[in-house]
Amino acid sequence: MKLANESTAGVWAPLPPGLDGLVARLEALSLGPMFAAERDRALRQALRPYFEFAGNAPLPPFAQEADLATLTIYADYYPQDGQLSLIEQLRDVVTEHIPEEERAWMDPLKHSYMDLVEILQASEATEKWTCRSLGNGRLYQAQGGDFIRGLQSGQVLLTRFVQQPGDPETNEVVLAGSALLLSPEEGKTLYDAVCALRRQREVNAGSFELGDWHEFAKRFGHELLWVYSQMRLRALFKVVAGIQYCNSDGQPYLYSFALYEHREFKFLRETLAGMNGLEADPATIDVRGGSSVSVRWVQRKSAEAGKPAVVTRLTLTPTQLWMETDSRERLDALKHQLASALGFSLHFRGEATVPPPHLLSEEELDAEQPVRVVVTPEQDTALLQAFLERAYLDWTDREAPVLGGKTPRHAATTPAGREQVARLLDEMERHDLGWSRIGRSAFDYNVLRGHVGVDEVRREDAPAERSR
Repeated sequence: MKLANESTAGVWAPLPPGLDGLVARLEALSLGPMFAAERDRALRQALRPYFEFAGNAPLPPFAQEADLATLTIYADYYPQDGQLSLIEQLRDVVTEHIPEEERAWMDPLKHSYMDLVEILQASEATEKWTCRSLGNGRLYQAQGGDFIRGLQSGQVLLTRFVQQPGDPETNEVVLAGSALLLSPEEGKTLYDAVCALRRQREVNAGSFELGDWHEFAKRFGHELLWVYSQMRLRALFKVVAGIQYCNSDGQPYLYSFALYEHREFKFLRETLAGMNGLEADPATIDVRGGSSVSVRWVQRKSAEAGKPAVVTRLTLTPTQLWMETDSRERLDALKHQLASALGFSLHFRGEATVPPPHLLSEEELDAEQPVRVVVTPEQDTALLQAFLERAYLDWTDREAPVLGGKTPRHAATTPAGREQVARLLDEMERHDLGWSRIGRSAFDYNVLRGHVGVDEVRREDAPAERSR
């Protein structure tokens, strides 16, 4: 995903001395107390897709994006509070001397606009290079430099060109400091999306006043930055969505959980045994822990090499049904399938569908193949604990099917009920999901025992036999 890798995202070009001085003056003027609020408003407009996340954007704008957004303040933005544009304010300054070499660049910068250009010919030397606007086919002869080394014909630049002072019809231009580099396919995608925005604006306005690319790019050039940032975010989401989480043995990591309670073990066992796509796991059928029994089914998918991969696991205990899958989509599909087959026999108690956090490296972002992430036992433990803490947060005050619809707190108000609740908690601890995943209970059931007034069980006194 090149759109997330800053080292290949764009180029920097030195500005001619006169234009560099002018930009420095405009920057200082934009930071002044009279214009600071407008500057902030303009930046939020140009970089809107990032600001929409309210400070929680999954990735920041590239430095080149921020630079191009800042240039829109100098050349394109008209303040909403009635002030003159920055260039107009600077042009009318009489309190300080502005060198003529800087004033010569005022009109070229004022009339410049964002553009999407295809490189036609790039020189390995420091000479001029040729490119063509995708919007209106205009040809540019751009001043070269070391920055053009490595650029290839067919690549697309999102940038701003400024005409050389003098002839207003000249195609002799300079790159305004920075450019974002795209592949031919990415450039076409961006251009098509921007054209769709332009057409929508024309429909809304009821006129074709934006039919000229120059007019559109000057007034709404920031929308090219919008589309570019949205492409970056979509590319990132695609990489993240394609991450393959696995265990140390290469098998898929089942990070999507759902927990149900029930009181119809025999009915559920018979129904699940007959469901298409599920196969019994012989290693776990009728494995006894005390007087209880648990049954497990799995769903497999073909693997490219080696044994088929387990992508779903269902574990039925006398009071609970655990569901584990390798994706949220598979979990949702299975939940709908169970709801259709089992009706009101299951009582939903919670789910978790977020995989362990993983910070993508630049190499992973640029990889052509899906990213494979090995989940550590520590990450698995943290994920399980967080899920069970949420699932059991209000367990004591929710009606429990096995207690005849009473809440555990209410049932524990009588000696017989307290004994029944104690047996239920022992049952839950014995079949805790952690025993089959991390080799120990993932939740401290003494917390629930304390909530309902049942004697705590020391870890070393906990039931010795565990169902796997």
